[in-house]
Parts: sequence; structure tokens; C-alpha cells
Amino acid sequence: MGSKKRKAAEEVVANGARKLDDEEAEEVEVDNEAVIEASAVLSSFNSHFGYSMSKTEAESLEQLSRKERRYGWPLPAFGKSTLKWVGTEEWPLEASEDFSATRGIKSKLLKHWLDIMKTSEASDFDSSGHGSFLSLCNTYQNILHQNKKPFYVKGSHEDSSIMDAYIMHSLNHVLKTRDVITKNDAKLAKHQGSATEDILSNERYLDHSFTRPKVLILLPLASIAFRVIRRLIQLTPPNQKVNVEHMDRFSNEFGAGIVEEEEEKTSSLQKCNDSNSKSSKPSDFRALFDGNNNDHFMMGIKFTRKSIRLYSDFYSSDMIIASPLGLITKIGEAEDDKEKDVDYLSSIEILVIDHADVMAMQNWSHVKSVVEKMNQMPTKQHGTDVMRIKQWYLDGLSKYYRQTIVLGFYLTPDMNALFNHQCFSYQGKVKLDCEYKGVLHKILLQVRQIYERFDAESILVVDDARFKYFTDKVFPKIRDTVQGGIMIFMSSYLEFVRIRNFLKSQDASFCLLGE
Repeated sequence: MGSKKRKAAEEVVANGARKLDDEEAEEVEVDNEAVIEASAVLSSFNSHFGYSMSKTEAESLEQLSRKERRYGWPLPAFGKSTLKWVGTEEWPLEASEDFSATRGIKSKLLKHWLDIMKTSEASDFDSSGHGSFLSLCNTYQNILHQNKKPFYVKGSHEDSSIMDAYIMHSLNHVLKTRDVITKNDAKLAKHQGSATEDILSNERYLDHSFTRPKVLILLPLASIAFRVIRRLIQLTPPNQKVNVEHMDRFSNEFGAGIVEEEEEKTSSLQKCNDSNSKSSKPSDFRALFDGNNNDHFMMGIKFTRKSIRLYSDFYSSDMIIASPLGLITKIGEAEDDKEKDVDYLSSIEILVIDHADVMAMQNWSHVKSVVEKMNQMPTKQHGTDVMRIKQWYLDGLSKYYRQTIVLGFYLTPDMNALFNHQCFSYQGKVKLDCEYKGVLHKILLQVRQIYERFDAESILVVDDARFKYFTDKVFPKIRDTVQGGIMIFMSSYLEFVRIRNFLKSQDASFCLLGE
């Protein structure tokens, strides 16, 4: 599907059509329809959301999501010989032309970003790799990046270009969406008498969705949200952030650290050896949790022509930044109270899941439940102009237009399953293929590994069967042994709670390590 549009773009270029920037095409009146079409085809925003998908194509994508997709078209990752990007679709032209891929970004937005880059360490845009990931985002393909260097890992320089790229992509998407609607509003206002006929006869005026929010960014902790939102404000062009509303409230609620009830204790031995009191927690733990470690938050952000409004109502917001727990709480409230709803998730077109590795240590089932709730038919109208809703929204195909970007320090089976089975963008999928040297050859002490099989009647009762096997067969051995230092690992939070409650009921002596 994507290759047809790319071939059309190549033909236009071959015929000598002039390439127009999107803003230039919107601001300048052009009589040549071929030039306007060329501009639309060469814009990933216009080509992606202007494509009319058939239900047959949607069914075929649904079937593909149940099968193992083949990845090909390798593309080297920036500056890493052991990493390469692989995709399900042939690489579009812009993905292989690092800096030129930014032509889809609004000129004022791009210029402001480049000005910021000049004053930072990564002064050379091309050599710093800042445009590389942005070019992938601009394809509107689903992206799985499982080697993102986080700020909390000791000795690892944070890959801030990834955060910059998805923020720039999200900003560009929101501003372009607003531009299209504003432009059409102005045209329809000039012809009020024939406005209804124009809407019904011309698909260009179908520019609305069910609700306003277009971007959802899921983050695990308020301290990380604080970093992302501050950078979002910084990357917004100055003329569009003359006023940032509720900045003091934001700094107080997201920037303030939560003091633990019990201060960390240090041993007398450490005090003797070192006059400075050292924390018993490792450096990566302190880097991640020293800030505001609240994992229950939600914020709507609205962009107007001259201001950024933090804490805006969700239905009037352009972006929603939230934790999985914050959203799952709202979903639960809507299920219990018919007066409440989460229809603001119905029209999300870009979903970013950042620091997925941290979410995996919280409760990944929340992430899965949130994604399942997205792009569904709303329960109410919410003041939307029904006559201007895009057809593919009305056909229930919006999830095939949603781009999902999953970012983490490492990959887990749950992340992989979500990416394979719950990300449907018709543009295809891209993921980072990593080569690991491995560490098994470095193990000096050979450890015997024993695997035990348990029976389950079906996959539906496998969790209960595993728990029963542990309580009946494994725990008695642990209880009766004289050997200490036994660690029990649980792969999910629900399993963790279940085992914890069982051990408490048995008066077992144990300590807990979670998140």
C-alpha cells in the first residue's frame, strides 16, 4: 500500500514537478493542480492521512497481526555497527536521507530546533544523529526501539535525540492538523451559503475526528513526565508559547520530589570507612527515583496560536501525557459510572510509549489495557461536526492509521507481543535488530539448571496451575531446606502480589524487591 504512494511521488519528481513545503503550499495560491498534488504526495502527513483504506485491506492487516511478520530491508542504525533497522515494508525515500527527511516538518518548528541544536553539545545536526530517528517517525510506521539509552544507567550517555525526535514529530503532527482545520474553516466561512454542499461534495473538508486529542505519550513516572513536558515547551517555537499557562502548578506537582517516610540507613562500617554517608541504593535506582516518583498522573496540553495551556480539559487538549496507572484508573471509573467516559482515546493518531522497560517493572497489563481501549467508537458526540469527520473514522478503521512508537532499554516478550499484535498502522512496522555478544562464556562457576514441567488443562488456567504447582511442590522444598539465599522471580505484578500474599499466609521470612 505504501509503495504505490512512493511510486507516485517518484513519477511526479521525474516529470519535473516543483517540490513545495507544506506551509508554502498552504500560504500561496497556486493554479497548477499538479503542483499541489505533488506537494501532498511528497508530504508524509498528507499521504498517510489522505489515504482511503478499504475494509478488505483492514481485514488483511488484522490477519497479518495474528501471524509472524517477516522483516527485511535492513538499514544501518546511526553510529552502531551491531544495530540495524529492519522493516516490513520497503524503505521510503526519506528514511534513507537523514537530514532531508525533515522536509516534512513545519519550517518554523524545524528552524527553532536547529537554533537550539547550535547552542547544545550536538551542534552538528547531521553528525549528532538527531535527524535519523525523526526520519523514521515521519514514515508513520510503527516503531520498536529496544536499545534506547536511558538517563539512569551509569556510564551510559542518554540518547536524548530519541526524545527530541518523537516530541518534534508529535508537535509537527498537532500543528499541521490544526493548520488544515483552520484553513478549511476560513474557506467555508467565505462561502457560508454553499458550505454544506462543499463539505458533502469535497473530501478535502473531511478534516475532523471524533475528539480533539491526537497524541498520547505514556510515561512511567512524574519525574520523567517533567523532563518530557519541559522539553516539549522548549521545542515549541517562541511565537507559539508567548504564554505558558499553569507553569507554577506544573513545577510544584511534577518537579517536586516525594520524600520517603523512612530515610535510608547506612551501616556503621561504611561510616567508619567513609566520612560521607553513602546511600544503600544503587546509582541507577537513585537516578530514576530521586525525583517525583509518583506513577499516577494525567495531563492534557492544548496549543493555541500564541500559548500552551497545561492542565487543559482532555476533550479540548491536543496531547495527553499520562502514566498507565493514571489512565487505567480513568478507564475503571468509566466502566463503573455511565456518566463518565474515556472517548478522548478514540482519535489518538500517534501513541508514544517511552521507558517501556520501567513500565514492565510496574504493571505491563495496564499498558496493554490502555492500548486495547484506544481508537474505539465513542459513546457520545462531544460537540464534533459530524459532517466533517474523516470517512475512515466513521468506518471504524482509525487504529490502522495510528502510529505506535515503543521505546525501551531492553525488550521483553510482553513488549514484543504488544508490538506484533496491537499495532496496526497500514504503513508497516520498523524495529531495531540488535546483535548481543552474550555473557554466558564469562560465567566461571557452572550452575546446574533444572526445569520442571506442570500440567494445565488449557491456556486460560495456566496461571492458576502454575501457582498451585508452586504452593504444593516447590514451596515445601524451600521451607524445609537449610540453604539460605533463595530468590523467587515473578514475571508479572499480579503474580508478584499472589506469591507475596501466600508467603505472608505461611508466616515465611522474606523480603520484597519490586519496581
